[in-house]
Amino acid sequence: MGPEELLRLLPAVHEVLQREELAPAVARDRLRARDCVRRVLEEWRERILKEGAEPPGPAELAAQAAALFERRERPSLRRVINATGVVLHTNLGRALLSPAAVEAVAICAAHYSNLEMDLTTGERGSRYSHVVELLQEITGAEAALVVNNNAAAVFLCLAALAAGRETVISRGQLVEIGGSFRVPEVMAHSGTRLVEVGTTNKTYLSDYERAITSDTALLLKVHPSNYRVLGFTREVSTAELVSLGRKYGIPVMEDLGSGCFVDLGEYGLGHEPTVQDEVAAGVDLLTFSGDKLLGGPQAGIIVGRADLVREVARHPLNRAVRIDKMTLAALEATLRAYREPERARQEIPTLRLLTLSGEELARRAARLSELLGEKIGGRAEVGVKEVSSQVGGGALPLAELPSWGVTVRPLRVSAARAAEKLRQVEPPVLTRIQDENLILDLRTVLPGEEAEIVRALSQVLA
Repeated sequence: MGPEELLRLLPAVHEVLQREELAPAVARDRLRARDCVRRVLEEWRERILKEGAEPPGPAELAAQAAALFERRERPSLRRVINATGVVLHTNLGRALLSPAAVEAVAICAAHYSNLEMDLTTGERGSRYSHVVELLQEITGAEAALVVNNNAAAVFLCLAALAAGRETVISRGQLVEIGGSFRVPEVMAHSGTRLVEVGTTNKTYLSDYERAITSDTALLLKVHPSNYRVLGFTREVSTAELVSLGRKYGIPVMEDLGSGCFVDLGEYGLGHEPTVQDEVAAGVDLLTFSGDKLLGGPQAGIIVGRADLVREVARHPLNRAVRIDKMTLAALEATLRAYREPERARQEIPTLRLLTLSGEELARRAARLSELLGEKIGGRAEVGVKEVSSQVGGGALPLAELPSWGVTVRPLRVSAARAAEKLRQVEPPVLTRIQDENLILDLRTVLPGEEAEIVRALSQVLA
């Protein structure tokens, strides 16, 4: 048939609306259901004219419109099950909030709050006051300021303290991290003039010293995030850089990236400098993220010398990147847990997931494997395997966390197709693929999610 004959096969909108496949959608919202029918019919008209495709019957068209209706009704930002083993998965929202932080956000969101009200005097207060004392207490810094993310914190500090002047940085620290955040570009847009010293793999203290002029505003150190140079290397230590800054009266600023408050080396996770260590070493201004190793909400935290923090806070850009009330509520609750390190490890999900024991993970993997074997044994090969998890979020990129996972090898579809279908179920399940096996790493599967994984795989492999 030609295009004209094929177009005549398409039913009218009201015919499709009457189909039982669309009855639930029509009952919920007839106007939106009708719009979905129109959209489906329009798509088929385009296919007929471009490809000469023969359209399906009214029942299938109604089913397509019902599926479109459900997709439109579903929230875009949704809960997913993370079985990838990446704890701070940037694409999946990084750190999970503690129950105390979730409760604080809910209360703050549903009620009025003293965000910028001093309840003692009745006068206007500062939104930053809710977390400043906690940050001073935990880090040992003189002052603190919080903005909406660490990129903003770095940009704001450079704009406030070094615009129109020079900032000296090692060439090996001119990195790019996720989302095309390039240190040289951030520095250029802040108004400071970048002065790079050393080479990619080796920088000496003398390189910094030779670059200092009367126009030098800052000595900058940047955490390399998920980038590492190994082997024939040399890096200037924080103590050395601070000593040089003191000699010439130039502030030392450090972008610490992940911002850890506990020594993860105690748990076998490798060395990551803590905020307290860098403050104690004399860094004048330090920035770090709230939603990585700290385990809180997205935020950019600035701590350091009181005079420098005040200057940063006064900059007009500060208002453009200021933190909101719900983030402040979550951050305050998260910081309170750090008053007692062991309490923080128990209450903050990021720390708890990073320090899970192999015995517990093996036990949970064996149980999930047993449940899956009962449900999909004839449709997939199911097993248990030792695997390696990752910290994620640019933190400790070389660290491999011994873990346990469940392997699922589908017998009727490819692993890639099964993984794709798992992303379409509710809630979506995210996995790894290795040697045509789906890998379900139990480190990032939260307690209680195993039953949902079994149900999802039963549906996908039906």
